[in-house]
Formats: sequence, structure tokens, C-alpha cells
Amino acid sequence: MKAYKKADFPVAKIRRFLEPGPIVLVSSAWRGETNVMTMGWHMVMAFEPSLIGCYIWDQNHSHEMIRRSKECVINIPTVDMASVVVGIGNSTGAEIDKFVKFKLTAVRGAKVTAPRIKECYANFECKLVDSSLVKRYSLFVLEVVKAHVAVSPRYPRTIHYRGEGVFMVSGRHINLRSRFRPENL
Repeated sequence: MKAYKKADFPVAKIRRFLEPGPIVLVSSAWRGETNVMTMGWHMVMAFEPSLIGCYIWDQNHSHEMIRRSKECVINIPTVDMASVVVGIGNSTGAEIDKFVKFKLTAVRGAKVTAPRIKECYANFECKLVDSSLVKRYSLFVLEVVKAHVAVSPRYPRTIHYRGEGVFMVSGRHINLRSRFRPENL
């Protein structure tokens, strides 16, 4: 193992080291309106039921749509959608229809009214199951009620935000399955 020389670092910028997973596109619907937002702050909270915690800033147009409808779809884009991801993040659904502007195909959800995004590798239909932290922390606890995942490739090339406009692309993976205890897989 390597020992690293370290220096002081701005606390406000540590997110570049802790971002938990791929950037996602969250689609929502409320009273005939749809929206898509770019989100990087999410975490798996439980396996069964499958719970995901999502931070959605209260100034984001999607915040109220998801709070009121109590549902959304978490869509996983791949690296080929990086420009679309940034474009969605740089615009507001209060002013434009992001499905039209970014040429995204809305697909009807099986268990929610929020649309899935056809161009994304995976779509997780979600219901809001705990809103107790929304007002104080803008933290939504969602249950995945239906999952749609592409059959290939098994490990897609997703993008992960590092802060300051820099993304990391998922790449080479290593399989250490044989070293895990079965209950930890």
C-alpha cells in the first residue's frame, strides 16, 4: 500500500472525493407537466425494499413536482449523454420543456405517472415513502417500485461528477466476488 503526502483542502470542496455514484437524470410529472433534472447526490439506503435517498434542492423546479406527486423516475445516462446531462443541469423546467429541448423520448411508467427516459441505460420508477426530511434537508426517501435495465452491456460507462465541471467516466472494473462472504454480496 502507498502512503500519501497530504495538504490542507477546502472543506466545501470534499464532494469530489465522496460522490456516491453516477450522475442521474430524474424525471417527474405533476398536473400534466413533465420535467427532467440532473442529480448527483443520491445514496442507497436499503435493499428490500429498495430505498434511495436523494437530495433535491428546494429551489429546483423538480423539488415541488416530486414532493406533490410523490413519485419520480431515476434514469441512468451513459457517457454518450454527457452533454445532455450538463445541458439539463444548466436549464430550468420552469422555462423550457427539457424532453423537447434535449430530444429525449418519454416512455410511460409502469407504476408511476412520471416518464422514463428511453435513451437512458436504466430507469428506476420510484415512490416517495418518507418525506419527513424534505422540509428540513431537502432529502427525499424513495422506494424503487419497478426497475428497467438494458440487457447489454452489463457494466455501462456512466459519468460521475467530481465538482468544478469535471466528470470521471466509469471504466475498467475488477471482480473480487470470490473474496466476499455470500451475505455481503
